[in-house]
Amino acid sequence: MGIRLFSVPAHRLLDGSKLISADELIEPTLSRSPEALERALSGAEFRDQRARDRIQSLIATARTSQPTLGPGCGPAEVFAHPPADLPALLRLADQLEGLAQKQKGERALVWKCQCGTRYAVPITLFRPVSIRCESCGRAVQLDPSISVGEEALLDPLEDAANRARHELSRFFREAMARGWPVLVCSTEP
Repeated sequence: MGIRLFSVPAHRLLDGSKLISADELIEPTLSRSPEALERALSGAEFRDQRARDRIQSLIATARTSQPTLGPGCGPAEVFAHPPADLPALLRLADQLEGLAQKQKGERALVWKCQCGTRYAVPITLFRPVSIRCESCGRAVQLDPSISVGEEALLDPLEDAANRARHELSRFFREAMARGWPVLVCSTEP
């Protein structure tokens, strides 16, 4: 199930209007992968329950009186409301940052062959060497001075989950700093 988290000024929840303008809306920029969001929220808690369980139960009980944001988003429910939920939401943001740090992956130096094939070697195992490209057969010099950069060695889903954790953490902090409630809705009809 796809979910959407967003935040609006509290008065928009009371005025009965279903249309919310872009300047009155903040939301995290998340990958479209439900699995990445699911993984990002696993291990994080909000108050006395898992964050993803709370989100799923809110979506299941969403009332039609809550704002909808046009096509693709069902009725919304309040996930967190300031000021009562401020400490819990900030703790959740800290947990998400901690999980991202814990799952950041091993750092690796990256090189590119002239044919475009990329090679990454974990920094802890690195020593200068020349290898033959498995695609074109050219020699590739694995020398730190000619590396094209550094990246984390993660599977793509874990990398997307870490980006989601950072983005959710930023979003939760911004919503609470503005004093706006955080809402959740299903992106499936």
